[in-house]
Amino acid sequence: MGPDQLAAEAPLKVRAFYGLPLPETQRQELGRYLETCAKVAPEFRWSVVDNLHITVRFMGNVDRVVAEGIASRLEQNPGPTFELVLGNVGQFKQSRLARVVWLSMTGGVEELVALASRVEAGCREAGLEPEKRAFQPHLTLARARARDGAALPELPPLPMVPPWTADELVLYWSHLGKGGAVHEPIHRIRLGATSAR
Repeated sequence: MGPDQLAAEAPLKVRAFYGLPLPETQRQELGRYLETCAKVAPEFRWSVVDNLHITVRFMGNVDRVVAEGIASRLEQNPGPTFELVLGNVGQFKQSRLARVVWLSMTGGVEELVALASRVEAGCREAGLEPEKRAFQPHLTLARARARDGAALPELPPLPMVPPWTADELVLYWSHLGKGGAVHEPIHRIRLGATSAR
């Protein structure tokens, strides 16, 4: 099946977001950690290794043409590459229960916030609703299975995950299924580029 056929059969609306992928080394290191966490805290759905990323802007259901149009404009001013360093485990809570388990960022925060601002500006220019919450850089590790959250037991110590260079911003199409979400890259934007490829 050729690209033209794929484009013709692609849905007009996609559940889309912009994110920074993790390199293979960092994904594998965290993957082993997530396997251990899943045994310690089965009340949470732990991220699939292949899905690990840092969300820059979640757009929800949007016209694919609009999402890719934003990507094309971002290519004109993608911003620099920068180094990312993971921090500690944190939680988004409801009362005393954890709903989301995540890792903070201790390096590259300013650059990540600046990138998120450029993406947010692109989304607003395209007519999307402004993001209601302030951007908080983090890497999602797990979500509680129960809607109201769950008590998070003590987790094993974090492995040493080496810093890495963020050199591309990816527009993902998130497919929801029985086995969870699958994130398919549909547009890659090279950071540090001076013009569109």
